[in-house]
Amino acid sequence: MTQTMTIAPTLRLASYNIQKCVGLDLRRQPRRILQVLGALGADIAVLQEADKRLPPRPAALPHFVLEEAGWNVVDLGGAGSLGWHGNAVIWKGAGITQLASAHHDLPGFEPRGAVRVEFDTPIGSLRVLGLHLGLLAASRRDQIVHLAHDLERLPPMPTVWAGDFNEWSRQPVLDHLAPMLRFLPARPSFPAPRPLGALDRIAHSPELSAVAHGVFAERPAPIASDHLPVWADLTRPD
Repeated sequence: MTQTMTIAPTLRLASYNIQKCVGLDLRRQPRRILQVLGALGADIAVLQEADKRLPPRPAALPHFVLEEAGWNVVDLGGAGSLGWHGNAVIWKGAGITQLASAHHDLPGFEPRGAVRVEFDTPIGSLRVLGLHLGLLAASRRDQIVHLAHDLERLPPMPTVWAGDFNEWSRQPVLDHLAPMLRFLPARPSFPAPRPLGALDRIAHSPELSAVAHGVFAERPAPIASDHLPVWADLTRPD
């Protein structure tokens, strides 16, 4: 009897702090950011610093540039902005449908927030949390705990947290504050030309598995932003 092996579908999720599309050559080039994302092959991308700093915080990565490149943009409610508190989520490719989106206010010394988007994807339903945590250690701890409590109140769904955690320590400082998640091993992504700090992280709930993950450093990524994007190929094990 011949047995047929089925290969579980995977979804590539990336997190990228795009530094308002200003590269290390001090040139604002939104299409260069899309060149990096295109080479990376992400299905869903969670972005940080996607909007300019001053009110009304217009999009640093314009909607029409994304649409020209085939990306869909999650509407997070900012008039003219790409995201909320600089956090944005975009996606492309067949088999992905946005179901819902929401904001999470975060405690701390600086104004910070996170975004939540729920999708139907080739690997099933998926809740994606995009975040950019504070510069102060106490704020980061409070923000992780706050988000963990927020998500505990929601119906269960396979979940990914992705973003710039701003944590320099190689110890599992933040991991212990969200024990319901599995943080992928930290790999340096900042500063882009010579990475030392694993500031950009991806974590997932136990229903998911990461069959591969890494930091994308192919050109022009080392100059397109001060961060390199991180990525993970996610699947739902049987």
